[in-house]
Amino acid sequence: MNSSIKLNDINLMKITLNGQVKEFPSTPNLENIIGQFCKNKNPVIAELNGEIIKNPQWEKTIIKEGDTIELVSFVGGGS
Repeated sequence: MNSSIKLNDINLMKITLNGQVKEFPSTPNLENIIGQFCKNKNPVIAELNGEIIKNPQWEKTIIKEGDTIELVSFVGGGS
C-alpha cells in the first residue's frame, strides 16, 4: 500500500524523523533531509532504518516512503 499523497500536484511521502512523522517531496536523499534539519552537518550521525549511514554516503542514499531516520548531533560546551 502506497501512502503517498498528492497535494497541489506535488507528491509527498511520509517518513519518520526523530520519532515524528514528516512529509517530504518524493525521493529526497539523506543529505537533503540533514541539510533541512541540521545547521552544521559535521557533528551529525545519521541512522536510516537502524543502520548508521556515514557522511560520504548521504548524497547517494535515497529516502523511501516509510523510512525511519534518526539524526543525532553533538554539542560541545561546559563550564
